[in-house]
Amino acid sequence: MDLFLITFAALFSVINPLGSVPIFLGLTQGDTKESQKRTALWTSVNVFIILVISFFIGKVILNFFGISIDVLRIAGGVVICSSGFGLLSGTFSKKRGVNKKVANDAQQRNDIALTPLAIPMMAGPGSMSLLIAMEQDYQEILNKLIIVTAIFAVAISVFLILRSANYISKILGASGIVAISRIIGFLVLAIGIQYIITSLLILFKI
Repeated sequence: MDLFLITFAALFSVINPLGSVPIFLGLTQGDTKESQKRTALWTSVNVFIILVISFFIGKVILNFFGISIDVLRIAGGVVICSSGFGLLSGTFSKKRGVNKKVANDAQQRNDIALTPLAIPMMAGPGSMSLLIAMEQDYQEILNKLIIVTAIFAVAISVFLILRSANYISKILGASGIVAISRIIGFLVLAIGIQYIITSLLILFKI
């Protein structure tokens, strides 16, 4: 249960589906409720598939490029810190690669559930590196199943939040979403710093 909660909390904080609500509404404006629901469903499915693939195949990619797990943790920590700082400063949408040009282009396509909603907004470098590092730390089959279950729970959360995007936007308003994003941003920043410090201690054997 502890591993499940740790994985869920870390992934949910890094992915930050609540912070994606305004972008989701912007990309699906003019769509019917059924169309928005379908986009939310496929976004969550894509997020789940991408994260699971990253979790199981990430080690192969690291070995191919000759990258050590501790170096990956540092790089991932930097990316996670960058995302956290972006949430705190209100510039996270830019750091996700969703600028005005990308948003306008996405509105003309039917695959926004994959990009930019799933990639790079949610299943980005931060969440991918987090899972690759966890795969190295938890080698037992039971632990891997627990982590996959946590990924599935996060994907369900993504679906429920995006499906309720209109209601969340009305209830919280722009200021409420920003406030929650700032709190999540602080947690994300702390996660990134912890990853960097832990890896440096291992590398320098302090």
